[in-house]
Amino acid sequence: MTRQHIRHIRTASVGVVATALLAGACGPGTGGGSADAELTVSTTTAIIADLVRNVGGDRVDVTSVVPHHGDPHSYEPSPGDAARIARSDIVFSNGLLLEEPGIMKMIHTNSPKDTPKIAISEKLEQYGGKVIKLKEDLGLNVLWLGWAVEGEVAGDGSQIRTTATGLEGPGDLHVYLTDTLGTPQSHIDSTDGFDAKDSFTLPPEAHTHVNWAFTKPGTYRLTVRGQTETLDGKTAPIGSGTITFAVGDGPAPAGKKLLDGGHADVALNAQTQSVYVRSDDPTTGERTDHPADSVVLAVPDRAKEAVPKEGAFRFLGTPGADLWVLPQAVVGKHVHGEMDPHAWEDVSNAEAYVRRIEAELVKADPEGRAEYQRNATAYLARLAELHGEVAATLANVPEANRKLITTHDAFGYLAEAYGMEVAGFVVPVPNREPSAAEVEKLRNTIREKKVPAVFLEPNLAARADVLRRVAEDEGVAVCTIYGDSFDDKVHDYVAMMRHNAKELARCLGREGS
Repeated sequence: MTRQHIRHIRTASVGVVATALLAGACGPGTGGGSADAELTVSTTTAIIADLVRNVGGDRVDVTSVVPHHGDPHSYEPSPGDAARIARSDIVFSNGLLLEEPGIMKMIHTNSPKDTPKIAISEKLEQYGGKVIKLKEDLGLNVLWLGWAVEGEVAGDGSQIRTTATGLEGPGDLHVYLTDTLGTPQSHIDSTDGFDAKDSFTLPPEAHTHVNWAFTKPGTYRLTVRGQTETLDGKTAPIGSGTITFAVGDGPAPAGKKLLDGGHADVALNAQTQSVYVRSDDPTTGERTDHPADSVVLAVPDRAKEAVPKEGAFRFLGTPGADLWVLPQAVVGKHVHGEMDPHAWEDVSNAEAYVRRIEAELVKADPEGRAEYQRNATAYLARLAELHGEVAATLANVPEANRKLITTHDAFGYLAEAYGMEVAGFVVPVPNREPSAAEVEKLRNTIREKKVPAVFLEPNLAARADVLRRVAEDEGVAVCTIYGDSFDDKVHDYVAMMRHNAKELARCLGREGS
């Protein structure tokens, strides 16, 4: 039986409903390959889709789940995406928790069991690439508190669910996330008691940013429990614990370590079945795990804000009422692990992506080996030339100017590969005007680093008004750089990296400040 025949049988098994869904599944820039292609390939991002097309040529029909303008950190898959996945011969994702968990759950739920699901960057070093740790530091003047889950969980697509079960304190607690369009999504709301909906899931070894909002000053004790969940509906408890918060500038509970700045997470470990707080030393970056009953998380009066006027935030209380908030700090759903997933920003890593893609396409379609090898060899030569071009272009930037301030922490690989420095990434807290102190800190960073320009990503530029305004006030340029996605001007990886290099050189290239 031929591969073409097998694919037709698989497509037919999806059913009439899926066929109808597929009619609306494709959009501009998402398709590729020939109608007679040997492999139907799905990828999670347009960048990976472009790399696959260059290796697969006419033997592959490629579609990206996340569209050209989309954000893989926050994109919500559609029924059409699920139908496409169901008829795919192979699925490529980036891995390292780049993609929003809902995307990966959709892939594991809808793809046939025998369909290879390849997380490219998770074996990148075997193909000549390099993976580095993610560095996050927004320099907030209050604690930057997220949620984290640790410990391996068996089974593809398994998740860890954290549920709030009790709260002691003078007021209410809201834990919510604001998406890239500014819409809040409530995870925990104590105003009507706690039930199963006061929970959220994360993949193993993941971390996410959220807003923590308290309605009155005082001491709060939040109790949470965890459980593992598999795609077949099986669950297992993995422990519980209680976290203490000191809200306002009143006295904090004695005998406990007070955490009032830097980056920390309320963490749940599936293997040790424990709840604890992990924190990063603001100076050294060294991580410490604190037993839940040994620390107090500070939410001081400098974190006090007013409930937004927008109707979507009415769940927080009366507009204008006091609210003590540890902010989310990063726009949109931003779930990630310890390693930086944006490996393609170093062109030599993109070469490793291509080698992995070639190997997996050959496994899935051995008859196409010669064509895949020929295409990969030609494209690798083009990428090697591009790598040299990017390096040569950025070498022209004066050393004192090689500092990046961007709207997203996506450029660590670019900085390390081409002699740049990430001076900071600045995304304003969604639906919240920054404080005067935060605006001044941004001004000081631009002045102290003496940067000639700051850089906005097209898909985040609409939410970076503060960065744009401060940059203009300080007389520095506002330029464009591409991170996770393409747009109407840039349609492929080579064009993206060439643009980034030229734009960085153009905007940072002048001597002095």
